[in-house]
Amino acid sequence: MTSRYRSSESSVSATADVNSLTPRRRTVVKAAAATAVLAGPLAAALPARAATAQAPAFLHGVASGDPLPDGILLWTRVTPTPEATPGSGAGPDTEVSWTVARDKAFTDIVAQGSTLATAASDHTVKADIRGLKPATDYWFRFSAGGTDSPVGRTRTAPAADAAVTGLRFGVVSCANWEAGHFAAYRHLAARGDLDAWLHLGDYIYEYGTGQYGTRGTVVRPHSPAHEIVTLADYRLRHATYKTDPDLQALHAKAPVIAIWDDHEFANDTWSGGAENHTEGAEGAWAARQSAAKQAYFEWMPVRPAVEGTTYRRLRFGKLADLSLLDLRSFRSQQVSLGDGEVDDPDRTLTGRAQLDWLKSGLAASDTAWRLVGTSVMISPLAFGSLPASILKPLAKLLGLPQEGLALNTDQWDGYTDDRRELLAHLRANAIRNTVFLTGDIHMAWANDVPVNAGTYPLSASAATEFVVTSVTSDNLDDIVKVPEGTVSTVASPLIKAANRHVHWVDTDRHGYGVLDITAERAQMDYYVLSGRTATATAAWARSYRTRSGTQKVERSYDPV
Repeated sequence: MTSRYRSSESSVSATADVNSLTPRRRTVVKAAAATAVLAGPLAAALPARAATAQAPAFLHGVASGDPLPDGILLWTRVTPTPEATPGSGAGPDTEVSWTVARDKAFTDIVAQGSTLATAASDHTVKADIRGLKPATDYWFRFSAGGTDSPVGRTRTAPAADAAVTGLRFGVVSCANWEAGHFAAYRHLAARGDLDAWLHLGDYIYEYGTGQYGTRGTVVRPHSPAHEIVTLADYRLRHATYKTDPDLQALHAKAPVIAIWDDHEFANDTWSGGAENHTEGAEGAWAARQSAAKQAYFEWMPVRPAVEGTTYRRLRFGKLADLSLLDLRSFRSQQVSLGDGEVDDPDRTLTGRAQLDWLKSGLAASDTAWRLVGTSVMISPLAFGSLPASILKPLAKLLGLPQEGLALNTDQWDGYTDDRRELLAHLRANAIRNTVFLTGDIHMAWANDVPVNAGTYPLSASAATEFVVTSVTSDNLDDIVKVPEGTVSTVASPLIKAANRHVHWVDTDRHGYGVLDITAERAQMDYYVLSGRTATATAAWARSYRTRSGTQKVERSYDPV
């Protein structure tokens, strides 16, 4: 594993945790017969590797997340008995132990302990390990009833005052299980050089089978087959996604830093409902939202900084801090274009408390770079003279009326007062090197973030933004059902002409990003996939960077 944190300062020593247990070196049970005996709708989605008739099994892999200088959050899910399928509420309480070591062979154990996996938490397990060294690789595994989980690798963050010279993060969003396989995760897992990876939302999708874009072909059906509404539904959907071998591989190679977007709940979620929620037929929104959040925190290695939200901040030495936003829990309802309400100061995307928290954190930051994880695009977007043949499918992709202009009011464009306040704050306080990292839109973008888009580039840019495309969710070419690149060839120059702050947009391809940061620049390398098959290859497509102090994007002609 190539180390990416480079520090000129020494680290403090780790301390082993309590609850000492005799470390186990048992071979993980492999029994293909479990898919035959596991009951319920998950059975079809389970991998061939599973438990014997009664022995516990770790069918959903292992994961880690939210790295701190002295700690990491570990996660797994144990299936104690065949009937204890996700969301079933069945299965006995089961003791699960965890072991953390400095080496993959587990000869140098630094911490271990145990906890009880119960049906109340869907037999998911989290262990918040502390007392570790900063900027250090660790290996971990779980054990239950004589069975060991797969081994995971993780890494702690640098010490807060460490002079870190480089960081590298994978960046992904929008992975629809039904639309294809998750080859993007496989290629990121194979790199071996990531300090962590960011998931910027739409980790799962809520739709029933065949209800959401798949270019007309359901590659692998969702489980459950219906739209998810209840706690059991959300648990089973998360479980289905975590049977994907490429997703398991990436979770086992590096810690994830995740935020949610709308599809972890329902399409175009706002604080009091969602476009894809019918109160009468699907029950109270508050109950559905609560169920979705509970399942998310059970199934994801994420620490809620404020109860029931995902906004929080992580620090990586003196090089960067990362503010992660929750843009679904507090937002006002989306409005239709043309009614003037997008500029209403009483409407909010972030909520007052979160916006104040973000502003104060950016102003107080003493790191070289201020990264902001935002699930929807902050850069303003006008569509100018796009032909109807492109404008209508673009509106469909964004979930907008397909007549007239197609401004996406689900993005920051629908909440212009919040954006105006935030960008004015950056300018008034001379806050430099703010980089927004974004998903959601199923396209790749490299943008300046102008204070006044109408007069740009004669006016100032307050920040920069790198937007990654989808892992599998439909791009414009998928919606129009034309060969890859066909739409982008026409749409990209027209979008750039109407938006002088947009340096690049690719409307058609699936893939991922790799963000590399030094004191001098932050660079996003954009990678594209050959398709949505399990064996899809990946290739570098473009790179853009922002140099320290410029608040502007420029093209880089080589990946880092």
